[in-house]
Amino acid sequence: MQTIQSIDHVQTMLNEQGYVCGRDLATVVFLSLRLGRPLFLEGEAGVGKTEIAKALAVALGRRLIRLQCYEGLDTSSAVYEWNFAAQMVAIRTAEAAGSADRRDLQAELFSEDFLIERPLLEAMRPDENGAPVLLIDELDRTDEPFEAFLLEALSDFQVTIPELGTIKAPEPPIVVLTSNRTREVHDALKRRCLYHWVDYPDFERELAILQARAPDVSKELSREVVAFVQELRTEDLFKRPGVAEAIDWANCLLALDVINLSPEVIADTLGAVLKYQDDIARLQGSEAKRILDRVRSGLEAT
Repeated sequence: MQTIQSIDHVQTMLNEQGYVCGRDLATVVFLSLRLGRPLFLEGEAGVGKTEIAKALAVALGRRLIRLQCYEGLDTSSAVYEWNFAAQMVAIRTAEAAGSADRRDLQAELFSEDFLIERPLLEAMRPDENGAPVLLIDELDRTDEPFEAFLLEALSDFQVTIPELGTIKAPEPPIVVLTSNRTREVHDALKRRCLYHWVDYPDFERELAILQARAPDVSKELSREVVAFVQELRTEDLFKRPGVAEAIDWANCLLALDVINLSPEVIADTLGAVLKYQDDIARLQGSEAKRILDRVRSGLEAT
């Protein structure tokens, strides 16, 4: 289990896990770890917000606990719920035996033996490897009541279960929250965190990411893929491709034994990099060739 020594150490540590980041992101990660503050990451989908939590967990030797957010998420899904099926079996067994005292049975039914722990409660339990990394992913998909609950939970790193009392984390988890900014997250929650906007990387960094995640792809093809994807992001698309799509596309091209991009190859594999039919239709025919010609001109000039 590693201890964090410096910003450079954070960069090196993440690079070793295949996560290539700039000094600005490494700085906010370092401060989050050093100060014990939650890290709030916003940015477009596919730019690597979720991956940083995964890389941190592996690099630090900690367990990763992920809470995937969605509309209607409540405490029973995020914190805990009771195992009603097991409770019913226990009740039927006690009734059949005819010897269970009602008060004793109730205490047994609402003990930890029948408790199903969800991510937030799991993250507050002691762990021999140290506090886990708690990833609260796509927070913007939830609603304001859950945000208010989360604000309280992250303030004291404790949750209250009426039947059992308050459970407090012996060591606060390393918390990473992500948002695709489909809506604004409340300022009160952001103030609890260190904030960073994760933008699309520049050409050199995206090329380094691609080579780290798809090392078998040739450097020439990797350069074409990155340059083409970055050109696509300047187009009027419904959904611009992220770094994740660039990696997927490169792996698809590798599986097809493609050496260089061509309009035909692009047309056949656009579903790996674009996820909406209107965007794919827009790139059919001469449009893909136009962008590819522009890409090659730019690569030749560098």
